[in-house]
Amino acid sequence: MSEISTNPLNKLTFSGHETFHCRQLWLKKGYDFVKKGSRFSDSEAVVLLGVGKNMVSAIHFWMKAFALIDKEGNTSELADYIFSANGRDPYLEDEATLWLLHYHLVAQGSASIYDLVFNQLRKEKIEFTKENFLLFAERKANEIGFTQFNKKTVAADFEVLVKMYIRTTDQVKDKEDTFSGLLTDLNLIQEEKKHSSLYSIPNENRNNLPEEIILYTILDKDDFQKSVSLNVLSQDRNKAGSVFAITKNALMEKLESAVNSLKYKKYGITLSDHAGIKELQFAVKPNKFEILDLYYGK
Repeated sequence: MSEISTNPLNKLTFSGHETFHCRQLWLKKGYDFVKKGSRFSDSEAVVLLGVGKNMVSAIHFWMKAFALIDKEGNTSELADYIFSANGRDPYLEDEATLWLLHYHLVAQGSASIYDLVFNQLRKEKIEFTKENFLLFAERKANEIGFTQFNKKTVAADFEVLVKMYIRTTDQVKDKEDTFSGLLTDLNLIQEEKKHSSLYSIPNENRNNLPEEIILYTILDKDDFQKSVSLNVLSQDRNKAGSVFAITKNALMEKLESAVNSLKYKKYGITLSDHAGIKELQFAVKPNKFEILDLYYGK
């Protein structure tokens, strides 16, 4: 078990998924495979995983992208928490786990497109087309001196992102479709009905996003000591407002709910307001997985 390091800001990574979006059972399958001591580079991986060679590469890619394995191929604490024999949600039946995985997909940064779309593009454009994104991504690549930008590769990445978050008309008819994207139930990316190639990620109330997941994302950061401002949480890179596209008011309501809840009493969570600057504070900083335990139960 190990911690995962995030991708440096001066490097962009595209492709690696062999154009396969992540399927419902792939992460559990990949987790069990790694826990048995197998490696994705092993010649028998195709047989052990029961998928084609390209899908083996895709499962390996998504395990890294969701922060479930490190560079050495060892499982992370997050992976063990979700997928182990006594894991909290090994078959991803709880929507909270999907929010958790979405957060790590964006914040991990090993698949750059998710950071670019959720943290950056939507600050400039709530509505965007594939071409909008490609121009934006190329501009960002130029800004950081990334010289290996390949428009065709990045366009394929965009198609995979769309499949991850948007359920097609056929899949709507068959919600149990195993080929639908892992994160479609979150309803984060909308496809404009009048113009099918136009997408949007509007800020919404996110009523189905548990407050524990928001608290987890706050505690996940090394730079977090015991307080953080609401402005930072609603606007900054990899913070709840950016990653979850939640309105500032809804975020505030979820934090107020946490402050008033007895289950967090021992952490002394408060909301302060100094000269109009609201801050969330912890008297005692909990472990992020302790907070998840309050949602899933031990």
